[in-house]
Amino acid sequence: MEFQTVIGLEIHAQLKTKSKIFCGCSTEFGAPPNSQTCQICLGMPGVLPVLNKTVVEYSIKMGLATDSTINTFNQFARKNYFYPDLPKGYQTSQFDLPIVEFGKVEIEVNGEKKVIGITRMHMEEDAGKLIHDDREPVSYVDLNRTGTPLLEIVSEPDMRSPEEAYAYLKKLHAILRYLDICDGNMQEGSFRCDANISLRPMGQEKLGTRTELKNMNSFKNVQAALEYEVRRQRDLLLDGGKVKQETLLWNPDLNRTESMRGKEEAHDYRYFPCPDLIPVVIEESWIEEIRKTLPELPDARKERFISQYELPEYDAVLLTSSRELADYFENVLKSGGQAKKASNWIMTELMRELKGADVSTCKVMPKQLGALLKMVEDGTISGKIAKTVFPEMMETGKDPEVVVKEKNLMQVSDQGELLAMVQEIIAANPGQAEDFKNGKTKLMGYFVGQLMQKTKGKANPKLANELFSKELSG
Repeated sequence: MEFQTVIGLEIHAQLKTKSKIFCGCSTEFGAPPNSQTCQICLGMPGVLPVLNKTVVEYSIKMGLATDSTINTFNQFARKNYFYPDLPKGYQTSQFDLPIVEFGKVEIEVNGEKKVIGITRMHMEEDAGKLIHDDREPVSYVDLNRTGTPLLEIVSEPDMRSPEEAYAYLKKLHAILRYLDICDGNMQEGSFRCDANISLRPMGQEKLGTRTELKNMNSFKNVQAALEYEVRRQRDLLLDGGKVKQETLLWNPDLNRTESMRGKEEAHDYRYFPCPDLIPVVIEESWIEEIRKTLPELPDARKERFISQYELPEYDAVLLTSSRELADYFENVLKSGGQAKKASNWIMTELMRELKGADVSTCKVMPKQLGALLKMVEDGTISGKIAKTVFPEMMETGKDPEVVVKEKNLMQVSDQGELLAMVQEIIAANPGQAEDFKNGKTKLMGYFVGQLMQKTKGKANPKLANELFSKELSG
């Protein structure tokens, strides 16, 4: 029997506000436990929350960027459940009246484009964090995260493979980063993903029993967890068993899912409108003001890179995968770099030296890489020498001119000096010289290589080819 995979993702994006959603406490990461709390986020009796306007603005931005409907009338609700890191005994969220609905994003997998629907986005507060002691059976509660603003983004069950889920997750991550409303750091918990996954017989309309996957703190883990769960559910169904509706944790050490608890339904949370917060009413004029502030988004920037810089689609997709990388590329061009050469350097030399780190951590500024590429273009150094200069720049942050001067790597372009060496090499290789004259022109590479070896790679390759051609045809 063949099965169809059905996947929907729930993404929690921490919004980049300086203060929490309903109080003035800081949202800065890494502070000592319970040092960023107040009576409101601790849930003290009698306190009243006040909505952070920037949270609403950022939510509208994300809605506009995903071609969604912005609900000008929306409302907060209480999501009731007990957990030690939830001091109020409920989470302030949105339920039947969210701020954003009916959006979409386009993804591409294996050359095929597909539109993934977004059911809704809603504003809510984060819970705290439990810290478990490995030495004794106790847990500690850190409430610094309590009240941190989140935007929950719920997709339609439109994804049919872990690869599609991965592409969708990366696309939303890029949009949030382009809008500069979420830093997207999965390790710090500011971009989190839960996945609902089920299998159904091919051709069946009714959805199968779904499980929810949690504890996936990287893009790689999301795809790996989904791939494992597809195999697990398929094997279970083929053996005549039934999938249990439950919440599963992904164990990256064992590369498997583990049961956490039975899956709750919406009615289990006993949602009702929050009596402490009035409905949010948004004026259309404010939405239009926000629309004017939207930056160029990944898809539009990719198309511009293809048309304006005549880049292959592969280059354009990679360069626009993050706003920082796209900005870096364009700033290199402002410093004199040619588009395709700059693209090649960024995708090979720069990416290799970064070793997966963000380009914002790079010690080589765009203008420095542009200057290095210009030195190659004007013949000051060869491309080969440039590849030895660049790692030094990455390590020290020095300008290319400084590294070239310190290491005496200036390209040899003195015609008289090179001519003497060319004649010496030809005299030392009479057999190869005769073969070249008899039509074996590929030997040019051999002669130029000999010269490069003699000059330690500093000979001007263009001038070297010209001199050898002239001397060997004479």
